[in-house]
Amino acid sequence: MNKTVALHTLGCKLNFSETSSIGRLLENDGFVKKDFTEIADVYVINTCSVTDNADKECRLLVRRIQKKAPEATVVITGCYAQLKPVEIAAIPGVDLVLGAAEKFNISQHLKDFTKGDSTKICSCDIADVNEFTAAHSINDRTRIFLKVQDGCDYNCSFCTIPMARGKSRSNPIEKVLTEVKDIAAKGAKEIVLTGINLGDFGKGSFGGKKKEESFFELIQELDNVEGIERYRISSIEPNLLTNGIIEFVSNSKKFMPHFHIPLQSGSNKILGLMRRRYKKELYAERVGLIKALMPHCAIGVDVIVGFPGETDADFKETVDFLIDLDISYLHVFTYSERANTLAMDMQQVVPVFVRNERNKQLRNLSYRKLQHFTNQHIGETRKVLFENPDKNGMAEGYTDNYIKITAPHKKEWTNSIVEWKI
Repeated sequence: MNKTVALHTLGCKLNFSETSSIGRLLENDGFVKKDFTEIADVYVINTCSVTDNADKECRLLVRRIQKKAPEATVVITGCYAQLKPVEIAAIPGVDLVLGAAEKFNISQHLKDFTKGDSTKICSCDIADVNEFTAAHSINDRTRIFLKVQDGCDYNCSFCTIPMARGKSRSNPIEKVLTEVKDIAAKGAKEIVLTGINLGDFGKGSFGGKKKEESFFELIQELDNVEGIERYRISSIEPNLLTNGIIEFVSNSKKFMPHFHIPLQSGSNKILGLMRRRYKKELYAERVGLIKALMPHCAIGVDVIVGFPGETDADFKETVDFLIDLDISYLHVFTYSERANTLAMDMQQVVPVFVRNERNKQLRNLSYRKLQHFTNQHIGETRKVLFENPDKNGMAEGYTDNYIKITAPHKKEWTNSIVEWKI
């Protein structure tokens, strides 16, 4: 009888694309996929390292598996596994820890492992992680997360990602186009381009100092692929979001009017301490150009609160900057200390209760921004792509400019783009 496997993702869209690809590798090897809530022979948790919460969630999931299926093999992979393999191996119930270079060799590792053996760590020096591995999610046919870039050559003082994922590298345009044509042939309507530092696309499969291609060239090519109706750019650094990219999206029929641009702070002092590669004036300039060319465009913003040295005045500067900025929603992160980062040793640590209070303030601001953005479009007719699942008789979908629509489920709408009056 075939073995069963259940997979769970913590973290970003890139992780989702990789979990989906790991699942397909295991299915090709004879495993039968099960829901993570069900009893399975193997459980795979693809972890994140961005927040302390992701670490805690990983431990909680392993404890649940131990209660539910004590005989199952538990595999931990992803960023947390690369950064802290020994710590993870010490969690009761963990059998296999696979680092960044080993996660796509999971089938072989499972063949070589016997339940009851001591926990096996298959990790590596991150400097050895030097090849791009393609991945995309295909859980349903509507929106596909397509990984086109991995790793990061930046050195932001709060971030562990370069240590967890290695140097910036990407799939050559030619290979991306082949993958997109294959996805189109399977009936998908929308592709979300994902990466760790998406705007740094073009350094080739093995990375390098020089760019062989550019993100701008990639989106120009993708715009011409038959079959895919919508593309979204998942997240792009403000210093890499060029005027050319913004102008191209404004004229494209396939690239949706939706940008997600990390800000992290509205204080130039804090941006400097974070070692970000821009100032808030550049950020405001980018948002201004987007809104001048596409007044209807959705703009999402990442912000970190409670970074070391962030005074009440610095935080107020961030709040005031965001209030004045014509954006649509925020993703708010509470700063958490990460080992081996420059920020770990910075003075003027912000108390945790202050961090949490600031997080709450910005989440309230995000709610107001989203309400305001949505209200601007009430009465308009926009194109909505409805998702596959029927959730208690309701269907969910997104307009071109990322307004979430919930409506009574109709089978004929699934994976269809519908003209919808907001």
